[in-house]
Amino acid sequence: MNIANHVERIAREAPGRKAIVFEGQDISYGALDACAGALARSLRANGVRRGDRVALYLPNIPAFMLAYLAGQKAGAIVVSINSMFKSDEVKYILNDAGAKVVFTTAELLPNVPRDQCPSLQKAVICEGQAANEIVLGDWLAAGKPGFRTEDMAADDPAVLLYSSGTTGVPKGVTLTHNNVITNTRAAVNCSGHSKKDRLAIFLPLFHVFAQNYIMNAGFEAGATLVLFRRFVSDAVLEAIQRERVTMFFAVPTIYIALLGANVPKEKLASVRYYFSAAATMPQEISRRWTETYGHPVYEGYGLTECSPCAAYNHVSKHKFGSVGTAIEGFEVKIFDENDSELPRGEWGEIVMRGPGVMKEYWGKPEDTAQALRSGWLHSGDIGRMDEEGYVFIVDRVKDMINVSGFKVWPAEVENYLYQIPQIREVAVYGMPDELKGESVCAAVVLKDGAQLRPEDVIDWCKEKLAAYKTPARVDIVKELPKSATGKILKRMLRQQA
Repeated sequence: MNIANHVERIAREAPGRKAIVFEGQDISYGALDACAGALARSLRANGVRRGDRVALYLPNIPAFMLAYLAGQKAGAIVVSINSMFKSDEVKYILNDAGAKVVFTTAELLPNVPRDQCPSLQKAVICEGQAANEIVLGDWLAAGKPGFRTEDMAADDPAVLLYSSGTTGVPKGVTLTHNNVITNTRAAVNCSGHSKKDRLAIFLPLFHVFAQNYIMNAGFEAGATLVLFRRFVSDAVLEAIQRERVTMFFAVPTIYIALLGANVPKEKLASVRYYFSAAATMPQEISRRWTETYGHPVYEGYGLTECSPCAAYNHVSKHKFGSVGTAIEGFEVKIFDENDSELPRGEWGEIVMRGPGVMKEYWGKPEDTAQALRSGWLHSGDIGRMDEEGYVFIVDRVKDMINVSGFKVWPAEVENYLYQIPQIREVAVYGMPDELKGESVCAAVVLKDGAQLRPEDVIDWCKEKLAAYKTPARVDIVKELPKSATGKILKRMLRQQA
């Protein structure tokens, strides 16, 4: 068993079929598989062995897919790093994972502090010019064809995808080959990917949604992936018409933006299927989309920890406002605070179990036991289930902020803000945002006699944090509202804001 077997299969059956379309370049399944094999051989020649970690700190470019497949073929564990992360964030993940090799670009290389990452042996430049560095082309040229893909056990780790927790410390979600393969096959069954389809993929490949539900599921079906660096409306819409894209995957904010722009129907005429995940789709937006473009927006629900999909709303009976019913092989229930199942219609924590549920949090046995207690993955999301088994999300984890589908945990941002010498106390919270769903806000108490402007705090964060984690608003306040026990009352900050 190996995730990379899907591309190998299509390369044998139809080597000339287009696998990737990117900025005027077409890459066939045959070429993709051959290059991945050559790169896997170079990984092996440079000391990467079964179970070693190979990091991808890359934007949405074909090299991401190539390096991902090569790592899998070599039996490595592929570590995805958010391409918006800055040096401190990158350092943490490289060291936590113990990565031996990182694939990156000349632009991002300055954010890789190699002298502070003891396990890191090689950095490979996949785009741009960097003097005296290893470049991807050299490793491709050095690798001989005919590499024999590692045969992995079902429970062998395949990928680490980092998800921040309530402590603010990112955790490596360990997904096995079986986790990814079963979940991508379920995605194909739910969404109906086929070899005739052409999938738009502008969501970030470092995120589990794009990596598994679009990329790996697309490869599983033998479809063509029309790849974009990011979502730029005019460029994406033009390519949809030119490339005759048939499947469109996005987060709710993109659907909101396209509706707001009154995109003509003809620009989306080739699209037969729309899908949304990573954040809850507002019911009114879903209705407006269906009325305007004649197709529903199907929804999925899950977590990075379940590879990611556990529920799907639903080919046979679509319900507006629901994230659907459990997918094949999964069970979804609603638990109370004692981990007992609640009657249908009552609110509680959404829990799930099935073949996509993670193996563990990398190196964090206590966090793993807490998340998987009672044999169920605890989502931390609050929801209810109707009599037909359809799940409706009522609320998210209490303090988590959802910015355009990216999870921002206040504690992580607070940890960084406390590094500013003038700050005595800080609280980070979310506020509704019409475009992004939510935005990050911070209330800051200064030390006696200290001087600091809100814009100084924001500028500092821009240097230290990914853009979506950076506060959009900072208020300098005299004190933070607290309960009798000293707990900061973030709901009062939201009310005051």
